[in-house]
Amino acid sequence: MAVARELETTPLSAGSPAVIRKGLSIIGVAIREEPRSFAAAVAGSALFGLMTVASSVVLGEVTDRVLLPSFRTGRVAAAGLTFAVMVLGVVGLARAVGMYVRRLGGGVMAFRLQAAYRRRVTRQYLRLPLAWHQRHSTGLLLSNANADVEAMWAPILPLGFAVGVVVMLFVALAVLVATDPLLAAVGCVVFPVFGVVNVAYGRRISPLLSRAQQLRAEVSGVAHESFDGALVVKTMGREAEETARFAAKAGELRDAMVRAGRVRGLFDPVMDALPNLGVLAVLLVGTARISAGALDVGDLVRVAYLFTLMAFPLRAIGWVFGELPRSVVGHGRVDQVLRARGEQQYGSAVLPGDGPASLTVDAVSYSYPRPVAARPSAARPGAAEPARPALDRPALDRPALDGVSFDVPAGRVVALAGRTGSGKSTLAGLLARLYDPDSGTVRIDGADLRELRPGEVTTAASLVAQQAFLFDDTVRANVALGLAVDDAEVWEALARAQADRFVAALPAGLDTQVGERGTTLSGGQRQRIALARALVRRPRLLVLDDATSSVDPRVEQAILAGLRERAGASTVVVIAHRRATIELADDVVYLERGRVAGRGSHRELMATSAGYAALLSAYHPVAGDAGIVQDAGVGR
Repeated sequence: MAVARELETTPLSAGSPAVIRKGLSIIGVAIREEPRSFAAAVAGSALFGLMTVASSVVLGEVTDRVLLPSFRTGRVAAAGLTFAVMVLGVVGLARAVGMYVRRLGGGVMAFRLQAAYRRRVTRQYLRLPLAWHQRHSTGLLLSNANADVEAMWAPILPLGFAVGVVVMLFVALAVLVATDPLLAAVGCVVFPVFGVVNVAYGRRISPLLSRAQQLRAEVSGVAHESFDGALVVKTMGREAEETARFAAKAGELRDAMVRAGRVRGLFDPVMDALPNLGVLAVLLVGTARISAGALDVGDLVRVAYLFTLMAFPLRAIGWVFGELPRSVVGHGRVDQVLRARGEQQYGSAVLPGDGPASLTVDAVSYSYPRPVAARPSAARPGAAEPARPALDRPALDRPALDGVSFDVPAGRVVALAGRTGSGKSTLAGLLARLYDPDSGTVRIDGADLRELRPGEVTTAASLVAQQAFLFDDTVRANVALGLAVDDAEVWEALARAQADRFVAALPAGLDTQVGERGTTLSGGQRQRIALARALVRRPRLLVLDDATSSVDPRVEQAILAGLRERAGASTVVVIAHRRATIELADDVVYLERGRVAGRGSHRELMATSAGYAALLSAYHPVAGDAGIVQDAGVGR
């Protein structure tokens, strides 16, 4: 199985040019994916920018043709004033239309991209096998799909404005040069300073934002773990400790955000001040040129007002450059998910027939990979990363399964028995292809699971896990789970799972809401509904991973006896510890330390396998087993 890359993001210690280069490539992707929204945003922004320049020209003309003559004559010409108001109104209305189109286009572009990439990340999560998910914390995966995607497209909202501002700058520069070349030269000093400030900002903020994004994932992970373990936290009185653990991690995130905020707090005022400094410089030079007779008052008003209006549009460029480091960090983390190579490979084979399937497990070995380790919380931004663990090595010294082989004829019931840690649940996951073996094959009706087309395994095989998960929905929805079945089929599956009586007694029957994770039901009731969910699909291979452990023995025997009687409908592999359950099986496969240590009927193994006899006698000691227990060395 290919091993997915680590999701750790290396702090961006490179200078701002590298960040800008990466950021602009991300923006290029956004433009290619949403060209129409981008074009609308740029068109609206360009209209806004042109009308901004036009308003300065109109104001200069109004100053020369209306205001100054009124000061000289002491009278205001009504016709001129009316015309000035009308022109300014038209220009203002056009600016408002441009602003509306720009914001609408930018918003549609940004939110469409966010939605598209959240879907892509989620689809990738669904494609990646369970083994990949076991290496990554839930908090990290939630952060990738939410905060990182949002950060990735953070520059998009101001992007259309910034691109439209470029049009405005060229037109404004032309107006400045036409008005007075010296004032245009003074104003152009602002732009190189603007670039220098952005370079310095990028160098400082990139590693800080990278660290903050990592801490977001860690905080989310701690919170998710605490919520999932709420029962343990409450029963063990660990509320204060969990609160302290979350507070410590949240404090680290706060400190990281404060450090980034300080840098940004210095950057924002400087960017706001640059256009205003340009205005002051223009006023100083322009006043001197008016005194020398080289410039009219209206021209100076036009230039000064133009610089005043340019302050806010110039900030749009600053916003884009300011968000680029965050975008690069988010893109790196999202891209590592999308490029992960842990997905399972499929063929095109189909399983013929619709009766019970035969099962062959041939020399199967499997080792759990090491989990992805998060960067130590105390790591400083920009510090060297710790050595990454080798993900292709087992986390334990020995594999979970080692050369396991057995076969199950169609329609038979086989029990898997063994001590805790012997590999039973791992084998159950392989039978349902939650992950693929490192070596060996699992075959259904002679077909290697890896050669079957997508969806074929889930149609033919159903796994019922020990921990039954129910959605916050009705009983009917939890049993059908998207399958097009009528109520009669749902009731039949519930009856086979010995769940029909208690479901009928619920306040709304099949329409009863079971609550989040099925909290309104007991553990045994949840297990029986989960079993009915598998049975309603009429699987050809049914794998029960201790799926009736929370059910009382009498009900469990009734369930398994019913399955045994109807074994012609499914081949059943059951992981069990109770003697009564195992005795219902046609054959028993006994596992020890990931290997098959015995195969046969319950009676045969009791007579020939000391380990099996010791295990079963430990659960259900009987007088006839005493000698076997003693020989097996129980208690040594």
